[in-house]
Amino acid sequence: MTPAAAPPPLCRPLCCAALALTLLTGCATRLAERDGPPALPPPDLAQWPDAEPRIEALRIGGPNKPYEVLGRRYEPLTTDVPLAQTGGASWYGRKFQGRPTASGEPYDMLAMTAAHKTMPIPSYARVRNPANGREVIVRVNDRGPFAEGRIIDLSYAAALKLGVLGGVAPVEVRRITQAEIRAGLATGAARAARTAPVDDLVPGDLSAGAADEPGHWLQLGAFRQRDGAQQLQLRLLREWPGLAVRVLDANGLFRVQLGPFASRQLALDAAERARLQLGLAGQLISQP
Repeated sequence: MTPAAAPPPLCRPLCCAALALTLLTGCATRLAERDGPPALPPPDLAQWPDAEPRIEALRIGGPNKPYEVLGRRYEPLTTDVPLAQTGGASWYGRKFQGRPTASGEPYDMLAMTAAHKTMPIPSYARVRNPANGREVIVRVNDRGPFAEGRIIDLSYAAALKLGVLGGVAPVEVRRITQAEIRAGLATGAARAARTAPVDDLVPGDLSAGAADEPGHWLQLGAFRQRDGAQQLQLRLLREWPGLAVRVLDANGLFRVQLGPFASRQLALDAAERARLQLGLAGQLISQP
């Protein structure tokens, strides 16, 4: 079924930060114009793969130079640092198809891309819709959006997969660092509406795996497939950014453990939080 057209973003991302001032007048005159989906969206677009994170050199200057829009100055990041935000997501479609993005690449509304005000270009980001649990990975290659409260402007394809074509929607955005890509923590497409297949989770098997790191660890899952364990690993890293999340391979069973905690009580407190907020049952693992 062809998705219904939705109200467009108030203003599309800038084609190039260097042209910001020149484009402001044209951008303002387009506020009342309507954007929309492709005339004939591919019927299987929701099943198309996400952007595949890879190491790309961060641009020096160009789209990563400071710029000003609507009287406000923006200073894009220029180093490989993490970034996490919550706020509104908008999208843009056929009106901008083929036009240059801030990176100089032509905009493709069927690609998994996005615009962000300050992420270094190019970057990869994981975007989550908390209303339905869906997640996508996008490649950031454009600047915007510049409406108050909006933190990311998605391609039509990304908005479709997230289920946010109906208008501005709250999302969680997390930049995927190159360190995470090198460590293999961002490979593969994000799973829509789940962390891992139910069939992959081994219920009741939360025995400890071999490890030599001392301290108190909390085991929160055991999986038959590494991909399921890595998805849970990324989820836990978002919830506990100050801790490590390790995946232990013991005879083909991938166990996910969070820690180390300075005390047994802190680990038990985290177990209760995981139960209440994430629906995960944990088991305390103590290493001498």
